[in-house]
This record gives sequence, structure tokens and C-alpha cells, in this order.
Amino acid sequence: MRALSWAWKGALFLLLFAWSLQNLEPVTLKLFLDRHWQVPLMVLLLAAFVLGVGAGLTAGITRNVRQRRLIVELRRQLRARRRPQIPARAADAA
Repeated sequence: MRALSWAWKGALFLLLFAWSLQNLEPVTLKLFLDRHWQVPLMVLLLAAFVLGVGAGLTAGITRNVRQRRLIVELRRQLRARRRPQIPARAADAA
């Protein structure tokens, strides 16, 4: 199974590498105040992909943190319900 996984990763890497070699034409990114930046198309596509992955991970992390807090609170409530309640008369007798 590991060999199949590595073969899949290697094939994907080679495919993406070949694709990146075909996108080396320079493009101009026009910024504010008449500024421009000329870089290969592959760099801009990679930057857009990385920014998208970062935004997705950030959104996922905040959701995960919220869910973990809820789980901790629910576990506390469950523990509180499982504790044996001491009857009032038994507490007075002691």
C-alpha cells in the first residue's frame, strides 16, 4: 500500500512539474499607484494556491478550536451528572 501511495505522489509531482514548466511565460501583475510586477505565470498560480490553502486552513482551525471547546464543556457537564448525589439526610448524619 505504501508503494502505491508513493507511486501516486510521484506521478502527481511529475505532472505538476511538467505543468509548471509549460507556464514560464512572464505576466505583469498591475498593483496600485502604477506599480507593476513581472513574474512567471507559474509563480502567480502557486502564490494563489498557497494563499487559498492558508485561508482554508485558517477557517478550519477556528472551527476546530470552537468544536474542541464545546467538547470540553460537554464532558464537564457529563462528569457532573455522573457524580453520585449525596442525600441531604446522610450528609446531616455524618
